Amino acid sequence: MPSRPASSDRSLRLALPATSANLGPAFDAAALALDFHLRLRAERAPDFFITAEGRDAHICARAENHLIVTTYCEVLESENRKIAPLRIHLENEIPIGKGCGSSAAARLAGIALAVHFGHLRWKDDRIVGEASMREHHPDNASACWMGAFTVARMANQVQAQVVEVKPKGKWPLLLAVPENPLSTEQARRALPYQYSRADAVTNIQNSMLLLSAFANGTPNLLSAALEDRIHQPYRAPLCPLLPALKELTGETGIFGACLSGAGPSVLVFLDPRVPAKRVRQRIATHLAKRRLPAELVLTEIAMHGGRDSADWRKHHPPGKK
Repeated sequence: MPSRPASSDRSLRLALPATSANLGPAFDAAALALDFHLRLRAERAPDFFITAEGRDAHICARAENHLIVTTYCEVLESENRKIAPLRIHLENEIPIGKGCGSSAAARLAGIALAVHFGHLRWKDDRIVGEASMREHHPDNASACWMGAFTVARMANQVQAQVVEVKPKGKWPLLLAVPENPLSTEQARRALPYQYSRADAVTNIQNSMLLLSAFANGTPNLLSAALEDRIHQPYRAPLCPLLPALKELTGETGIFGACLSGAGPSVLVFLDPRVPAKRVRQRIATHLAKRRLPAELVLTEIAMHGGRDSADWRKHHPPGKK
C-alpha cells in the first residue's frame, strides 16, 4: 500500500476535450479532439460530494451511478488501493449522449483521479487502454487524452497503441447537435454483421486518404475521404442531420460532413478561407427548410488532451512514471 499521501495529491484539476470519433470511414479507429471541454476539480474529502455547472449540469451532478465516481472506485479496487472519498466540481461543455465523447471524457476523468489519488504509476498507453477497455473501442479515449487527431488500436486487454497527428493548417469545424440523444447501443444495433469485400476495401482506401488529409494539411481531400460504407449508411435513418448536411458537400465553405461518433450529431469541416459565421448561417437556413432543428456550434481541433492539463503535467511529468 502507498505511504501517507503527499500534499501534492490533495487536489487535481483536469480539462478533457470533447471528441468526434469514426470520422466517416475510420470506424472505431480514429478520432478528433474538439475545443470544448469537461473541466474537473477534485480534492480529498470526508465523503463523496459532486457539484456541477454548465451543459446538462443536472445529469453531471446526479450522484447515483455517477460514471466518474464509479470508474474511480472500480480502478482503485482492481489495484487493491484504498478508496479516498473526493469532493468533485464539474464544469461541462460536452453534450451528453449525442456522439461527442462525453462518456469517454467521464471514464478518463475517473481513471485519472484513480491514478492521481491512488498513486498508480500508469503511463498514457495504460490510461487510454483502461478507458478503451471500458468504452469497448479506443478512438474517443485516445483523442480525449492525447488531443489533436489520433489513430488507435488495442495492443492487449489493458494497453492501447496510439498515433497522434497534429493536423497542419487551420481546421474550422461546425458541430450540428440535435435535440434528442441516441444511445451507442441503439446505433450499434443498426449495423449489419457482415460486409462485402468492396465495402471493406473502399473504407480502407478512404481511411488512408483521411489520414493523409490531416497529416499533409489538405482538407480538399475530405469530400472523398469522408465517404463510408461501414456505419453511416445504416445509421442515417436514426440521424437525419447526416444526409441533410452531406448534401452541402462541395458548396462554398464546406469540405464535407460525417457523423460525430455514433451520432446523432454531425461534424462539418469548413473552409478556413470563408468566414465561419457566414457558412453557419447558410447551414442553419438549409436545416430550417428541412425542419431539422439543431444547435450549431462553431469549434476547432483541440491540439491538447487531458494529459496536457497543467495540474496533470505538474504532478505526472512524462518519463517519470
